[in-house]
Amino acid sequence: MKKSVFLGTLAVAGLSAGIAAASTLDEVKARGELNCGVNTGLVGFAAPDANGNWSGFDVAICKAVAAAVLGDASKVKYVPTTGQTRFTALASGEIDMLSRNSTWTFSRDTDLKLDFVGVNYYDGQGFMVRKDLGVTSAKELDGASVCIQTGTTTELNLADFFKANNMSYQPITIDSNAEGEQQYLAGACDAYTTDASGLAATRAAFADPENHIILPEIISKEPLGPAVRHGDNQWGDIVRWTLNALIAAEEYGVTSANVDELAKGTENPEINRLLGVEGDLGAMTGLDKDWALRAIKAGGNYGEIFAATIGESTPIGLARGLNAQWTQGGLLYTPPFR
Repeated sequence: MKKSVFLGTLAVAGLSAGIAAASTLDEVKARGELNCGVNTGLVGFAAPDANGNWSGFDVAICKAVAAAVLGDASKVKYVPTTGQTRFTALASGEIDMLSRNSTWTFSRDTDLKLDFVGVNYYDGQGFMVRKDLGVTSAKELDGASVCIQTGTTTELNLADFFKANNMSYQPITIDSNAEGEQQYLAGACDAYTTDASGLAATRAAFADPENHIILPEIISKEPLGPAVRHGDNQWGDIVRWTLNALIAAEEYGVTSANVDELAKGTENPEINRLLGVEGDLGAMTGLDKDWALRAIKAGGNYGEIFAATIGESTPIGLARGLNAQWTQGGLLYTPPFR
């Protein structure tokens, strides 16, 4: 009897483990919608328009995953999260994935038990000040008041920077970028600090962006990327390889305009595997052969997404820099599709 009970327990445990491994994918398919955690509003990265339609660099990742999994990039429910609520929303199951300019750190990966699936933007923390403050370096901010979001890596980075330079500061804590923008423009703080890309996006929304400058110092490294719950490996693989597909597509010259034609077959086996012409990569994650094709068509490859949302021709005006392909001197690199 004891043996039977023991074996039965093992069977139930094994069944439960199998269910858990596929639970997020199953839930998303059953729901018919991807719950994606995004910023409360950061122009260029994630922000709704007057009609409630979301767009941006991080939003494009949500759309690509929805296209890969559900066959429709519009099947996304965008859940605004703050620096303090984003990880709780993910851990609790309120969202299926987080695509919200979040830094991949040791403690978040281990202590919070999140899985960062890759880096979609290599960034670093900077400072923005009003031009009439007369400051040209962050090392001139001794005694300054600084607006900073709580629940972010910027808090510790700020403390470390001022301590290392034997300076003091007065933190003005905020909960969201919108509040930070409001406080900064109201003169509640001398400087606003966050990721440099976030500063550029925030400044672009000002009525007078030319009157605000981003100081030259970058005081940290901030590898930003999508995150999923720890332990659901199948779902993590899906989000990871969707991001990889967008990055690899740019490297291989696969775009939203030519992807259908290339899906008829090419002389490049890597492209053929990516687009489902050869092999059966989709089945390895529980998807069909066209998952990557749909992800790329949703908003284009990584380069197309970057150019359309935050690139040099947009009000954000960000150069590719470290976010260029490895073949162009940047850090973007994916494992092979085989």
